[in-house]
Amino acid sequence: MNTLFIMMMLAVFGCSKSKSVPPVVTPPATYKDPAQYGTPFANVPATKDIVMYEINEKTFTPANFQGVDARLDSIKALGVNVIWLMPTYPIGVLKASGSPYAVKDYEGVNASFGTLDDLRALVAKAHALGMAVILDWEANDTSWDNAWITAHPSWYMQDASGNIQQLSTYSDVAALNFNNFDMRTALIRAMKYWVFTANIDGYRCDFADNSPTDFWTQALDTLNTISTHKLIYLAEGTKGTEISSGFQISYAFSYYSTLKSLYAGTTSPSGLFATNTAELASLPSPGVKLRYITNHDDASSDGSTINEYKGKQGALSAFVIATYMGGIPLIYDSQEVGYPSAINFFNTVPVDYTANPDMVAAYKKILAFRAAHEAVKVGTLTPYTDASVVAFEKKSGTDDVLIVVNTGNSTVNYAVPAGVQGSWIDGMSNTATTLSSLLSLTPYQYVVLKKN
Repeated sequence: MNTLFIMMMLAVFGCSKSKSVPPVVTPPATYKDPAQYGTPFANVPATKDIVMYEINEKTFTPANFQGVDARLDSIKALGVNVIWLMPTYPIGVLKASGSPYAVKDYEGVNASFGTLDDLRALVAKAHALGMAVILDWEANDTSWDNAWITAHPSWYMQDASGNIQQLSTYSDVAALNFNNFDMRTALIRAMKYWVFTANIDGYRCDFADNSPTDFWTQALDTLNTISTHKLIYLAEGTKGTEISSGFQISYAFSYYSTLKSLYAGTTSPSGLFATNTAELASLPSPGVKLRYITNHDDASSDGSTINEYKGKQGALSAFVIATYMGGIPLIYDSQEVGYPSAINFFNTVPVDYTANPDMVAAYKKILAFRAAHEAVKVGTLTPYTDASVVAFEKKSGTDDVLIVVNTGNSTVNYAVPAGVQGSWIDGMSNTATTLSSLLSLTPYQYVVLKKN
């Protein structure tokens, strides 16, 4: 009956928001949403103002909620106003790989990180500091020892013999069946659960491209019925349909790949501008891209930003480009202190958060300049092409900024376009400067200017 119902529902309501969508999930009389814990956060930032910080609990000491709690003041001091907590749920042990995305209980707390009260305390402190909190969400699969496996086998994809199937090549997780209305309902109720039970402010949704578009529409439409909360939705997605489904932010995979290639010497600044233009052109309004120089996946597979971008100065210069060209900036914990090695997020990897205070100070200045300038956040971009220098101007009303970054490992004399020669103020030192026809840039130097 459930399968017939969902087939009828899809036939009636369609599969995408551009047509019509499945209805919101209305709890039956026997189901009550949890009581609201705490006071909903009133200062969730507008999307354009978000500066996001991804927290891998396993890089903190101790590697739990209390370890994170102890560093919230330092995170806030960077200029962060949204923190994203990597999965906080119990991890499965059957067929396990150690992945935190093998969720054993969508409404549980990973005991190695602490208790529900510890999570609530972390959220409450973040709110008191002016930071919103979003949780990581895995909607495509569960661990093999999730209670749903035995209680609701029809909630999973099965072969002709009735055997539950793994998700793609991931042997540690079982693929969920989105044709099952009861499964969808349970997922969405669990998403609502954390909004009420831990007073969170939204979700980063893992592998969003792998879940049906109409599921995301249904889930987010349902969450939006919670009128007491302003919620943030970030999709690890690239199709554009995630924005049409209700997400405000999606991943900038292409931009990240091209930025890496630029520092590897296999593409040019014009290639980065082309990727930027193409990526934004494919994004439905009012969506924005999450721009980053690393995250938990990339820090695991690609290694440290110190190696990827040719040193501390290179990492900072890459962050300037990604943060100022457009979109929402992300810091993955460890990058601000220049952690020198790869971080396998399946493992506990303690990071020395007292290292490289010069880098921390630079990140603060970079983000403070962004916060002060609407031109950086939403201004019109004018690129200035060069073989080795990324240079662009952004304007919003009277706000006018100029960014010039040497992406190579040798000193260059940049030919300054005639239209931007003249008087400026250095955005990092707040001192007056004058641009003439040539600007000498040391390896990986960045120059951030605002109109005098």
